[in-house]
Amino acid sequence: MKINIDNKSYEVANDSTILEVCKLLNIDIPTLCYDERLTPHSACRMCLVEVEGAKNLVTSCSTRVRDGMRVFTNNEKVRSARREVLDLLLSNHPMECLNCEKSGRCKLQNYAYEYDLVDGTFKGETRKGEIDSSNPFYIYDPEKCILCGLCVRVCDELQCSHAIGFEDRGFDTIVATPFREGLINSECVSCGNCVSVCPVGALVPKSLEKFRHWETKEVRTTCSYCGVGCQIDLKVKDDKVLGAQPAFDGVNQGLLCVKGKFAYKFISHPDRLKTPLIKKNGEFVEASWEEAYRLIRQKATNIKEESGADSFAGLTSARCTNEDNYLFQKLFRAVIGTNNVDHCARL
Repeated sequence: MKINIDNKSYEVANDSTILEVCKLLNIDIPTLCYDERLTPHSACRMCLVEVEGAKNLVTSCSTRVRDGMRVFTNNEKVRSARREVLDLLLSNHPMECLNCEKSGRCKLQNYAYEYDLVDGTFKGETRKGEIDSSNPFYIYDPEKCILCGLCVRVCDELQCSHAIGFEDRGFDTIVATPFREGLINSECVSCGNCVSVCPVGALVPKSLEKFRHWETKEVRTTCSYCGVGCQIDLKVKDDKVLGAQPAFDGVNQGLLCVKGKFAYKFISHPDRLKTPLIKKNGEFVEASWEEAYRLIRQKATNIKEESGADSFAGLTSARCTNEDNYLFQKLFRAVIGTNNVDHCARL
């Protein structure tokens, strides 16, 4: 069908939303609650646009295009409405940008700058709530929450844990774990996908050390914990990994498990082995790879001569590549001469 956006004509696919079309055309529309993987929620109202003939402005994330539609995405009426939405959000949001860990990558902060807002003018109360640091991996600050619903919807629609939801009504609404008969009934698996999508500083990971977003660089890598091959963007400062974000263009499509999201701290752990160890006189001592391989070959040759090839068994790992695992089983079957090869899943 043909539609007109900002006085330019385009041919677009049927059954698309205005926001989806604008994203394909690189027309910028601000969003706080939108995620292309989720059902449109229309909670933040930042994606408002004007449609000719409509009585009111409409949310572009949930409004589908129709043939001959005329849309205005950035006129004064639209910008004024978006500015008022931001004003309402900022009026009960703590202005702690100087000390907030999300500073520099907070969407609310960036939009406030774009729309020339320094503070909220409605002078409402700041949302109340105690900081929840009970999870070992992340912190929830309800005062900074803008109730966009991304965390709840990712948990429900993508992670399918249904571990969190909205509690109370109106101004007192917070995101919380469900209660039943006075007991916490949480299905949370600490995957951290809620943390990954939070657009503000309401959900932040517990970090090894303090850092600013602009001090880090992102390094793409593959998660080594299982065979799925999830893609991760590691946040690196001074050659130290300080955080991990799921990649949207990988097989994981912006999702991670608890290991991929938070279990990167072994990289800089002081107990991590960096060289082979050989036991001498009852104590492990550092050795070169050449020395270690010579010892392995000597021991393996002696054992095979004394007890035969089937005295060996090999256990390999999902944390290795398919190619490494292929070579491992080939070593045991073709070189050592045994079929005693298994996988760490049955260790």
